[in-house]
Amino acid sequence: MALTEKRWFRIMIAIILFLLIMFLLNVNNFLLEPVMVLLKTIFLPFVLAGILYYLCRPLVTYLVKQKCPKWLAIIAAYFAIILFVYGIIKLIAPPINDQLERFVDNLPAMISTVMDWVEYVQENRSTFPSFIQDAFLAASQDIESRLQDNVGNIANGILGVFGVIGGFINILFGIVLVPFILFYMLKDGQRFSTSVTAFFPKKKKENVLAILKDMDRTIATYIQGQMLVCLILGILLFIGYSIIGLNYSLVLAVFGMFTNVIPFLGPFIAVIPALLVALFQEPILVVYVAVVTLIAQQLEGNVISPNVMGKTLNIHPLTIIVLVLTAGSLVGIVGVIFAIPLYSIVKVIVINIVKIYRTA
Repeated sequence: MALTEKRWFRIMIAIILFLLIMFLLNVNNFLLEPVMVLLKTIFLPFVLAGILYYLCRPLVTYLVKQKCPKWLAIIAAYFAIILFVYGIIKLIAPPINDQLERFVDNLPAMISTVMDWVEYVQENRSTFPSFIQDAFLAASQDIESRLQDNVGNIANGILGVFGVIGGFINILFGIVLVPFILFYMLKDGQRFSTSVTAFFPKKKKENVLAILKDMDRTIATYIQGQMLVCLILGILLFIGYSIIGLNYSLVLAVFGMFTNVIPFLGPFIAVIPALLVALFQEPILVVYVAVVTLIAQQLEGNVISPNVMGKTLNIHPLTIIVLVLTAGSLVGIVGVIFAIPLYSIVKVIVINIVKIYRTA
């Protein structure tokens, strides 16, 4: 067998060509600038529409199986979204608004307490060990220098407001596109696999179709399961915070529900404001908040998630930690949120390709 016909040689050549293409693109990155602008523009609308697509698809599929016209099923899905948002606003918005108003009213007292602590530390700084004194002095100097820099950059801050306004307009424009993108996803989503397989030879169409189905199932399981898990966790936190009498329990539970979307780091982010509120309300509540959070997270990790998501993702906790930390360092919060689903998709593709080569 000639060297060029051996599989390892072809794989090596493919890797070299891929790295060469990446190098050329990096050298001529100006060619990709229009593409990146386009991707940034359509990224948010397509992500939001994709999430809504996987949430609405079960309803549309069920109605179509019941001999309902597809266009009417899509309209029913839109109506369900509107009804859900209206119900959330009607039921949850008033108490959240009330709790936020009370929080704003109590904010000056909380700030005053913090300032008292700072003054106490300053007055008794000599009683602390030397390394704590040095750390406190360095922190004070850093805060002072930052304030001076910010005062000098007021003009730049004012100019930056226009950039924020422009970004808000782009986001608003993107959100307006979501209903249109969602409509075509629900209408023609089943044709996507057929359209992709059309680019492959007849012998490979079945393999490609199997990979696409596995990817679709993985994404659907993650989105639908994650939404349900976050909702259940939010309810558990609200019940727990209400039982221990924590102020702003609904606001803190909703915050915990949303932050749970962030893998691994979400629970730690969610508990910080709850601990701070507990500390200002009554110090012993800090222990109760920690217990409530621990119980809710144990239920979520050992009971809720395994039963909702099953073994579809099956990602080791250490892998999740590495992915989240790496994605956060490279891309930021967006990378943290999308690291797990992207890894799951890549994992599905690799597993299917390995299966194909083994059976070949």
